[in-house]
Formats: sequence, C-alpha cells, structure tokens
Amino acid sequence: MDQHRRDFIKMTGLGLASAALPPVDTAMPLARPASAQLFNMCNYAAPKLETVRIGFIGLGNRGMAAVERMNKIAGVEIKAICDLREGKVNEAIQMVAGHGHKPQGYHTHPEIWKRLCERGDLDLVYIVTPWALHTPMAVFAMNHGKHVCVEVPAAKTIDECWQLVETSEKTRKHCMMTENCCYDFSELLTLNLARQGFFGEITHAEGAYIHNLQEYVFDKERFYQMWELKELSQRTGNLYPTHGLGPICQVMNINRGDAMDYLVSMSNNDFVMADTAKQLAAGDADFKPFVGKPFNGMMNTSTIRTKNGKTIMVQFDVASPRPYSRIQLVSGTQGAALKYPEPARIAKGHEWLSAEAYKALETTHTPPIVKKIGEAAKQVGGHGGMDFLMDWRTIDCLRNGLPLDQDVYDAALWSSVGPLSEWSVAHRSNSIDVPDFTRGSWKTNAPIDISMEKGGTTGVRL
Repeated sequence: MDQHRRDFIKMTGLGLASAALPPVDTAMPLARPASAQLFNMCNYAAPKLETVRIGFIGLGNRGMAAVERMNKIAGVEIKAICDLREGKVNEAIQMVAGHGHKPQGYHTHPEIWKRLCERGDLDLVYIVTPWALHTPMAVFAMNHGKHVCVEVPAAKTIDECWQLVETSEKTRKHCMMTENCCYDFSELLTLNLARQGFFGEITHAEGAYIHNLQEYVFDKERFYQMWELKELSQRTGNLYPTHGLGPICQVMNINRGDAMDYLVSMSNNDFVMADTAKQLAAGDADFKPFVGKPFNGMMNTSTIRTKNGKTIMVQFDVASPRPYSRIQLVSGTQGAALKYPEPARIAKGHEWLSAEAYKALETTHTPPIVKKIGEAAKQVGGHGGMDFLMDWRTIDCLRNGLPLDQDVYDAALWSSVGPLSEWSVAHRSNSIDVPDFTRGSWKTNAPIDISMEKGGTTGVRL
C-alpha cells in the first residue's frame, strides 16, 4: 500500500457515524478488496407491491414534509412514524389520519428506530435524520428486509458507501438517496433534451450548492441539537455535494456508460462562521463548544475527470451572502444549458436563445413525467413540486415493479465526493481516485428510463 493510500485511510476512515462525530478509525480501508459484484442493482426491478407500506424515521423539517407528501399519494399506507420527540410523532399521526392512515408511533429512546425497522409489515423505510445516522439506519433496514429511501448525503465515509452497496446487493433491496433536485423541472428538461441529442456529446458540467444558511445553522431550533453546525465545525470539504451533482451525473450517464476517475478539491478559509460562534457564545453557553473550532471553508471547489475524458465541477458554500445557486451548467459539442442565475437558459452557439425560443423548446420537449404528474406536483409543492415528483415516481416504480431512477451506486458515488474532497483539501489539493462502486458494470449499465412507457398508474389525493 503506497503512502497516498495510507494517508487517505487516515483521513476518511470514520467508523459507524453517530451524531457525536466519533474519532477517526485508521484501520478503515479506502475500498473493499477486488471481488465480483454480488448482484447488479442498476436497473433492478423488485417484485411489484400493490400497496407500499412505509415507516418514517425523522420528523424534522424535511421529515414532516415527506410524511405530508406521501399522505397525498394513492397506493401508500403509512404504518409507522418515529422521532425522538413525542410531540412531533403525535403531530404526524394526526396529520395523516384524515386519509385513513393509523401509524404506530415510536419516540423518546435513541434506538427506538430499530423496532420500527424490525416490523414485518413494512416495505419501505424513509430516513430523514441527521447525516451521521443515514448509513447505520439504511443498512439496518435493508438487513431487515426493507427497501430504503434515505436523505442526502446517504453516507459520510467511503466505508459507509461500501456498506450501502454491499448490503443492497446482498439483500436485493433498493437503497435510493432522495436527491430531489434530479426532479426539478429545469433539470428534467435538460435531461430530456440531452437524451434526444440536442446538446451533442456532453463534455463538461457544473453543479453546486450555494445557499447562505448561517441563520439556520446557528438557530438552535432549526437543526435538532445543532447537528449541522457540528458537521460544519469539524469537517473541511464539499460536505453536501449531491444537489448539484446528481442531475448532471444523470445527464452524463455516470455509472451507466461512464464513471468518475479522479477528483481534486480546494477550499478557502472560513472568514465568517468562527466569528459568529464566538459572538453568540458570549451570551449563550450552548455555543461555547464551537469557539475555536476550525469551521469548513466558505467555498469548496471540486473538479472530477471521468473515465471517458469528461469533466465536472461542483461547489459548496453555505456561508457567503450570495443568491441561491446550483449552477446546473451542461456543455456539449452542439449546445449548452444553464439554470442559475435564473431564468434558465439554453444555447446553440454564442448567444442564449430568446425567452420565446426557450419556451418553445420547453413546450415541445416537456419530459414525460412532467406531462403525467407535473401539474399535480406543483399543487402539492415541495421545492416547487420536485419533492413530490420524486416521491410519486418512487412509489409508482415500486408498485409497478420498475427500476428506480436512482440506485445504490448513485447514492454511494454522489455521497463519496464528500470524504474524497476532505482528503484532497487536507493534502494540498492532490488528486484522489474515485472508487468504482459498480465494480466495472458501469461499462454495460443502461441509462435510466425516462420514457414513462411503463407505470404511471399511481393516483394522487389533492
């Protein structure tokens, strides 16, 4: 093992993560030993489920919204709801009662979620908890015979990424990271145009999560037990890559015809958050543990080269006073698309198309899923409707025995940019190889099916 590999082991080998952010385990390997894939979960279709029986873990900001969305989808039975806070559990139970759901509540004890996963009458466990709990809960649920939807990022370490992959392959249970930005209307249009060759061959793409969250991460009520502030005060890199990365990976057929090869990452210093923590600590003892912490740099920029010679740039900044942006630039040999700053634009040359020309393209190339359920999604809401599109599509695939749009390899790969970027930042932006979680099957895996020629039978309760 060379020094490059040894250093990476030391940097990314966090053990089974918990909210307490445990110390580094230097024995954790970069990748599993070379071995045959247990089972290819890409384009895997699980047996049909007439009714999808769901248990939810986590009722924070996104968790409660997920319960509310699923409450509006036909063919769903909400059977169990779990959170440490009894009041949140009771609130969710009351919310879904109007549609006939009678879920059992689980609360108070830190490991009560295991009892939910052990139930024999659940098909899907939907995990919306702090990042450190995502992999432990997802692995436990799959090992107890459940499909999994897990919030982003699905894993914090390379070892956790492999745990998700191997468990999904072993159990043949779906592990879908709920990357809602893949279902944004603009991103779906770009994907549909790319599939039809509008941009020619895609050569480069850029994504980001640029969102000033200071008022949220320093709000003691927003993130339970200030878990996100703990993450930002103990790690340096792109800690939240998937919103910008997921949609462009789908456009570029990553894991399905191409694969990430290596990554380079750089962060600037923190110029804001440590000072904010110090100021708050002067009047509130709860912030004293954050004084003197090496907060994540304000902007991280990571660049990735693919096996087929394409490039990707992804950025992360939650501290700068800038307008929200996921960038979403797709550049090909015959055209380009750019979402931010809005309004979204498309080009076939030196100039962006006019607003009228863009609208004409949008009308003639409306993605099939938007034609099917787009208006209902806008009525339900959730980041403009993309959250509902994601949940509806997931349930429809499970009910019709269709492959999910995002599989465990996507969950692992997109999440892996976090620890990979941490290593690169810590080593003067040296490059690091990206693990191939498909073990070579990316060469033959087919792109996701966006035709909607199958399925589309699940109803909506508005």
